[in-house]
Amino acid sequence: MIQTRFTHEFGIEHPIVQGGMMWVGTAPLVAAVADAGALGFLTALTQPTPEALVREIERTRAMTARPFGVNLTILPSLNPPPYAEYRAAIIEAGVGIVETAGHRPAEHVAHFKAHGIKVIHKCTAVRHALSAQRMGVDAVSIDGFECAGHPGEDDVPGLVLIPAAAERLSVPILASGGFGDGRGLVAALALGAGGINMGTRFCATREAPIHDSFKHALVAGDERATQLIFRSYRNTARVARNLISEQVVEAEAAGRPFEDIAHLVKGLRGREGLETGDLDHGIWTAGIVQGLIHDVPSVAELVARIIDEATSLIEGRLAGMIGRGAHVRAGVA
Repeated sequence: MIQTRFTHEFGIEHPIVQGGMMWVGTAPLVAAVADAGALGFLTALTQPTPEALVREIERTRAMTARPFGVNLTILPSLNPPPYAEYRAAIIEAGVGIVETAGHRPAEHVAHFKAHGIKVIHKCTAVRHALSAQRMGVDAVSIDGFECAGHPGEDDVPGLVLIPAAAERLSVPILASGGFGDGRGLVAALALGAGGINMGTRFCATREAPIHDSFKHALVAGDERATQLIFRSYRNTARVARNLISEQVVEAEAAGRPFEDIAHLVKGLRGREGLETGDLDHGIWTAGIVQGLIHDVPSVAELVARIIDEATSLIEGRLAGMIGRGAHVRAGVA
C-alpha cells in the first residue's frame, strides 16, 4: 500500500484518481474505480440536466459504498449550461468531493466549501494553481502538456510543471498528463505529487462506457497518435488523430474561423462516435500516454497492477541503486 497526504485527506486507499471525462465519467466506471480503492469522478455535464445528475449520483451509490466525487467543468460559452443549478444539485445530493476545472471557478469553489465539500481544482499552470489555492481548494490537479483535452497554452511538460507546482503550493497536488502505470506513479511521487490523475488510461478498461473500437485504438496507437487542435483559437485541445482532427488542423492552417469547423467538433457528434464505434465520426480526446497502453484490463486489475509495480520499484530497483552507489563509491564493483 502507498499512502500519501492526499490519500489521508481524501479518505481513499490508493493515490490514483480518475478525473472527469465528458461522456465517459458515468456510474459504472466511477463505481469500479471507487471499489478498486481509487477516487473516481462522475462528469456533471455528461448528464443532460441537474436532475439527471442527481439520479446518476444515486445510481453510483447503489453500485459502491466507497468515496467518489463529481466533476464540474466551467467553460466560456455563448449558451452556457446552468452551472449554478448543477452546483446546487451536487450540494443537495450530499456529494463530499468535487473536481472543478475551467474558467473562473471562484463562485463555485466558495459555494462548495461553504457546504463542507472538498474541492480539487484542475490547472495547467503554476500561476493558476496558486490562484486556486488562494480560493481555498483542498488540492490541485496539475496538467502537463502531455494530457488529453485542454493542456493550456504554455506547453510545459509534467517533468517541469509538477515539481514547479510542488515547490510553491502548500495543498496536495495530483500529477496529471501522461500517467498510466506504476513507473509514472513513482515518478509523480518523486516530483512532489501526492498521487496521479488518469483519464486516457481509464478509457482503456473494460468498464469504460465507450465502444470497444476506441479501446482497441488506444492499444494500437503510440505516443504520436494525437493531434493538437484549436491552437489558432487559443483554446488548444489534444485529441486522437483522425480524419476530423486532420480537417480541423488544415482549416486552421488556412486561417479559417472557428465557425467553419464548428459542425465537425460538436460534442454530440463526438458522443455518437463513442457509442457507435466510428473512430472518424467526430473528435475524441486522448493523451500521448496511449503509447504506454498495451491492454484493456478491468479497473480493479489496472489499479492493483499500478500499485504493485510502483511498490516493487520503490522497494526493489530504486532501493538497490542506492546500495550499489555506496559500493561503487567504496571501490567495490
